[in-house]
Amino acid sequence: MKRARLPLALALFLALGAGAASAQTAAPKGDAVHGRTVYVAYGCYQCHGYQGQGGNAGPRLAPGPLPFDAVDRQLRKPRDRMPVYTHKTVSDQDVADMYAYLTSIPKAKTVAEIPLLNGRP
Repeated sequence: MKRARLPLALALFLALGAGAASAQTAAPKGDAVHGRTVYVAYGCYQCHGYQGQGGNAGPRLAPGPLPFDAVDRQLRKPRDRMPVYTHKTVSDQDVADMYAYLTSIPKAKTVAEIPLLNGRP
């Protein structure tokens, strides 16, 4: 019998512990434009999509990514089938930039906010 896998976001939340959220440090200052460049260069889009929307191989990362510490921890010591991105592979600044990119992705518009779907030109 196969064991069901927890979604990555839930697994990270459980690994961090519910009380740890208040102990999170603020994300370092990052450059969202450079973050998109390194996100694509490191191949993150292959599993998570260009907008962090998730796909067959990776969970949704944006909009509203997990706290920075959780994202950094997952990159450095991943759970499940994700490549390891050590400090030698990806700099702390690149991680901060990728996180800035993920936080810059806006939520999708609702049906009510799209005029053509509401009979308005």
